[in-house]
Amino acid sequence: MNAGGNLYRHPIHLGPGARAIAQPEMNGMDWYQGYGERHDADGAEGRLVSMYRFSESWDSWEMHPAGDEVVLCLEGSMVLHQEFADGGKATVTLGPGDYAINPPGAWHTADVEGEAAALFITAGLGTEHRPR
Repeated sequence: MNAGGNLYRHPIHLGPGARAIAQPEMNGMDWYQGYGERHDADGAEGRLVSMYRFSESWDSWEMHPAGDEVVLCLEGSMVLHQEFADGGKATVTLGPGDYAINPPGAWHTADVEGEAAALFITAGLGTEHRPR
């Protein structure tokens, strides 16, 4: 049983049956493959809860086809760019306490000046990436 941890290093998986499962330490992009192996069986109901610190803009776009993603800015500011499945686009500036929702199928990336920290609640099943 895990009573607590550091969300920057150890994300949490929220699964069916109101389960919250602490994850192994995040160690780069390969970590996501292991996450999928552990939790893809939860389907679209599974959610990854993670936090990141950024000191530069993202170098790629990502898209989550299985469900919404919540992006909550905790510190600093970030500019979220969204390209929606219907062809629409949006740019949202987030400061501490501000959030945005990336709907299913929306490609998104972010620009960061200085430093920022954000919390993500992601329906990660089937996530795709493309270069920026």
